[in-house]
Amino acid sequence: MAHFYDARGNIYAVVSPQELRTLGLKLPESAAEAALTRRSWTPQAVAAICDWPAAARPPGSKAHRSDGLLVGPFQETAPFDVLIVNTDGTLAERSGNGLTIFAQSLVDGGRMTTDQGFTLHVHHDHHDGVTPVTTDVVAAVVDGIAGFWLDIGLPAFGAAAVGATGAGVGDATLAGRSVNRVRRLAELHPSWQSSVFVRVGNPHCVTLVADPQALPDFARLHEAPLNPALTRIAFAAGESGDGDPCPGGVNLQWAALTATHRITARVFERGEGPTASSGTSASAVASAAWLCGWVGAGTVEVVMPGGTAPVRLIEHEGQLANVQLFGAACLQD
Repeated sequence: MAHFYDARGNIYAVVSPQELRTLGLKLPESAAEAALTRRSWTPQAVAAICDWPAAARPPGSKAHRSDGLLVGPFQETAPFDVLIVNTDGTLAERSGNGLTIFAQSLVDGGRMTTDQGFTLHVHHDHHDGVTPVTTDVVAAVVDGIAGFWLDIGLPAFGAAAVGATGAGVGDATLAGRSVNRVRRLAELHPSWQSSVFVRVGNPHCVTLVADPQALPDFARLHEAPLNPALTRIAFAAGESGDGDPCPGGVNLQWAALTATHRITARVFERGEGPTASSGTSASAVASAAWLCGWVGAGTVEVVMPGGTAPVRLIEHEGQLANVQLFGAACLQD
């Protein structure tokens, strides 16, 4: 049945559409149709695959044994369609760690070899974003670690890029650059006053802080009162959140520059909550840091509790032209 993989402490289960159908789920033949009908099958899929078996949940562990579910591929040859299912049953437009895991599962399953580049198409049902979201994947070795470079593309910046609306979004300045102030975040901590909205396939709100001590403690992200407050901000309206400032929800990050081209970050994902690491979050953090002049072109290390993500920023004539993310994954079972 499903195979569980780990990428920088982010765990996803990989399962084929055919395997889900053997559980009695009425999964459409195409990924596009499956995305549009996700409410009819994702709750059962999460319960069957991501939930801990009866009496098997380790003490102190998260409510689910994985951070999400990767459903695919829907075809035998590239390009491959995949669905990224959060544990609340919603779909994600892109996940760097998830796509790294899916790429490794394709290699492990003999569908691809490490000398081939290939393309992944992620289908979703978010009306404020393009579907499918395309990611080109190339196998590589970085610092002796075999993995994949994911082509994240050119990020878009600003409130309009992520669908942020309302009076809760104001203007701010950081290092002489125009950024935003998100009222509900600013009210939670005096240092959370400067945020950058970034879309890297999925929407992000990166709050930049001068002092690493202002980063939220990873343990506190799981606890009240911070956890429910951030859930209301990050999760979409009607999906356990208020959808404020983004009706469709938004991934939250906090970032501090701790060395040249090295950033420490924390992540709270839409549809998931506190996450040890996130590839698209690392890409968004590096992009926001570039926008504010913290880093320039080259490889940026984004350090998260689950591990460090190398992000490559490519400039052309002084402008950010492309973002690439490196990741590696290993099978857990």
